Order: sequence, then structure tokens, then C-alpha cells
Amino acid sequence: MRDTVRFLLGDELREIRTVDPTLTVLDWLRIEERRTGTKEGCAEGDCGACTVVVGRLDGDRVRYEPVNACIRFLATLDGCQLLTVEHLKAADGALHPVQQAMVDCHGSQCGFCTPGFVMTLFALYRTDPAPGEGRIDDALAGNLCRCTGYAPIVAAGERMYQLGAPGADRFAAAETETVKRLQDLEDEETVAVGDGARRFYAPATKSAFAALLLEHPDATIVSGATDVGLWVTKQQRVLPAVIYTGRVNDMRGIRETKDGFEIGAAVTYAEAIGPLGRAYPDLGELIRRIGAEQVRAVGTIGGNIANGSPIGDMPPALIAAGATLVLRRGDERRSLPLEEFFIAYGRQDRKPGEFVESIRLPKLWPGDRFRAYKITKRFDQDISAVCAAFRLRVEDGRVADIRIAYGGMAGTPKRAAATEAALLGQPWTEDVVRAALPLLQQDFTPLTDWRASAGYRAKVAANLLLKLHAETADPAAETRLVGAQALTRPSLTHA
Repeated sequence: MRDTVRFLLGDELREIRTVDPTLTVLDWLRIEERRTGTKEGCAEGDCGACTVVVGRLDGDRVRYEPVNACIRFLATLDGCQLLTVEHLKAADGALHPVQQAMVDCHGSQCGFCTPGFVMTLFALYRTDPAPGEGRIDDALAGNLCRCTGYAPIVAAGERMYQLGAPGADRFAAAETETVKRLQDLEDEETVAVGDGARRFYAPATKSAFAALLLEHPDATIVSGATDVGLWVTKQQRVLPAVIYTGRVNDMRGIRETKDGFEIGAAVTYAEAIGPLGRAYPDLGELIRRIGAEQVRAVGTIGGNIANGSPIGDMPPALIAAGATLVLRRGDERRSLPLEEFFIAYGRQDRKPGEFVESIRLPKLWPGDRFRAYKITKRFDQDISAVCAAFRLRVEDGRVADIRIAYGGMAGTPKRAAATEAALLGQPWTEDVVRAALPLLQQDFTPLTDWRASAGYRAKVAANLLLKLHAETADPAAETRLVGAQALTRPSLTHA
């Protein structure tokens, strides 16, 4: 085992031996490094004021992603490069094109949120050479400005490309050297660091991960920490042992076969949205709405499932699609339909020392139609009140196959078994669908909470089934809210 965490802070190598397993990147930067450009706003990964950029090896390139430093644990940076707003200006004090664009377009008012916006725009600048207005809006959706200064910030997102091509900045010039330095940090060792009796482990292989979890069955498994991070920042929980998935490269891949996909449990939403969105377009849009880019960069599909939340968005969609879960304990593996993994609220079919290794997602058969709907108080970056997903095949006007799954309607995500049975083999007509709606009350007994009342959830669930019929019976039906990417507005390019 290796007893240090190694990463690049800008171009400086840092090796840290003694570290609290749940020390956040934000606290380390502000308290220990005195780099106060990174701000704390919400401490829950929602406002974006703490946004930093993390570079990871992606073949022979560095992939830069925006990350919420307030819920990212410092030890998870092993093998990465960390960039903050202080790193952007040149040695002679010249501003980076992103910073200069914010000045030119008057993109800062009170200034508190500005470093986070700058770092989000920097990540966009380094990864997308020609984003349209909708893409800029989507990139900035995870950053909040209380001064309501979004228009000039979006304008800066356009202006920065006029001030210099992404391939010409000093980070592009240094990329070959950065790649080499990050490659030098790679090894097959298990990172084991801590502070006293509390430990952080980051194995590099699935076998090492499985062995560690058998040795520490009560350890908290962490991937993106988009939920566990709040246990620490909001609930002040003390976690004795943490095992991190992010260095296990053979859990981060998506393997496509003729019939489907094998998705590693540590695959992030950002990595999955492309291949899964092409196979299941509604699934791609659902992933886009799960959270901001800062969340999608680190949050994982396996973590969303293993968390077991009744309002997690991936399980209903994957259940409707017919996904199978692969669980591993030591060298033993077993598979089960995803819907069988969820037993009751807070309980999953997972033994001590067992973990989610991968998810098997079948492709759609010819004639299959898949729909996923997410109902929230605000359209983007919000947790679902109800999430519904459907896989439907109609042959000769009758329902040949149907899978219906909901989240937010019970203590677990689950299928609507009675409703499915009532529709199977029946004509796919509105009258038949309406006749089956009362059976949703047999399938689900929703709760009332601050997101929605039980009555609202029951009504929405029924209406979403009607929406499925409307869309599949008449593909031209206008049933979707027009998102920001489809809107047209005057150019905000700096004159």
C-alpha cells in the first residue's frame, strides 16, 4: 500500500500523508493553503461558488471537469491535477481569456460567485471549442448568481473564444508535460492514508477493492460523494473508514455489445451520457437533468443505485429498460434484475462486504419505445417529486410488452405490476389506458413530503402514463417543455 496522496496543485506536486478521510477540497484550499478565491456558498454542491477544475488522464490527453470543492474529499484527488481561479492568470499577471471576457462583459457584480463562474467557463473553454448558446447555458446551470447577472456572464462565455483559441492557451501548451507528470503518478498500489484511527482507501483494481471491503465491511463506499459529502458538511457525520472507487479503472468503463451495455459501477454521468443517450435518447436527457455539470462529472450510476434512494432518477429508468445488476463479494458474483435489489426503504439486497460491480443494460429491440419523465419544482438541477420510465412495444395495435417503473411513489423505486398486467395484450388506445389508471393506486401508496403531496404524486403518475400514450400514439403531439437549448434569443456576444 502507498501511504501518500499525490496530485498536482497547478504545476506543483503535492504529497500528503496525514489527512482526514473526509477533509473537503474546499476546506483544504481555504484553511491550509490560504487560496481563498474558492468560495463556500451552500456546502452541498448546489450553488457552484466553490467550483474548481480537476484534470484527469484520458488516454494521451487531460480531461478537465468542473467539480464542487465543498463536497469533494481531498484524498480523491490522487493522480489528478487541481486548478483554482488563482492558477488562471499568467506569470506576468496577464488574465486568461476567460477572466478577460468576464471583465469585458461586466460579468461580475458583487463578485462572490465570480470565481466559480470563471472556473466553470474555463472547463467549458478547455473541452468545447465552439459551444452554442444552449450549451453555454447548460454549462452554467450549476452556478448561481444572487445579483441576477446571468446575461453578461453568458456573454463572457461567448466572448472568451474571441480572445483566444482554447488550443492556444498556456494549459494547452503544457498539456504534453502535464500528461507525462500525471502518468508518472499512476501505479497499481492501494492508497491508504488517514488521521489517527480513521482511514481512507483508494484501491486501483477491482480485486483489491473486493478484498478491502471484505476486510472493512462497515466502510463507507464513496464515488462522487454527491450524497456522502452532505453527510459530512450538513450532518457532521464522522466516517471511520472510506473506500473510494475513483481509482479503479476497470470499474469506470462502458463496454458495448451487440445486445447491450456493460456499465462499470464507477462510470460517471458525464461518461455515460453520450453512449447511453444515443441508445436511449430520453435517458440522455434524464441524465442531463440529474444535476449540474459539477455533479455529472463525479456522480456515478452505480452510486445512484447503491444509495437506494426512492427518489434516485437512474433506477426507475434502468428498471423500465430491463437492466440487471451484478454484485460482487470477494471473488463471488451474482446477478439479479435491478428491481429486486430494492427491498424496502433504506434496505437493499446486498450482503456485508458485497458491492455493485456493474450494470447490464439491454438495447432496445426493433419496435421498442422508451420514455422517461422527471417532474420537479424547477426544471434543471432539482430532485424529482416523481420520476417515471416506460418501455413499450406495440404489435398489430396491441401491447406486446410493457415495463412501467416509478421513483418517488413508494419507499423504493418499483414497477407498476398490476398496471402492466392490465395493459399487456390489450389494444393501445386511450380508453384502455384510462381504464388501467386506477390500478396505479394498487401498485403504489405515495407519501406526502415537502416536495409533493401524496395526491399530487398519484395524479402526476397517472398523467405521465397518459403522456406516454399521447407521445407514442401521435409522434407529432406537443408534450415536451421546450428547454433552453431550443430557445432562440438575441445574440449576447460582446460588441
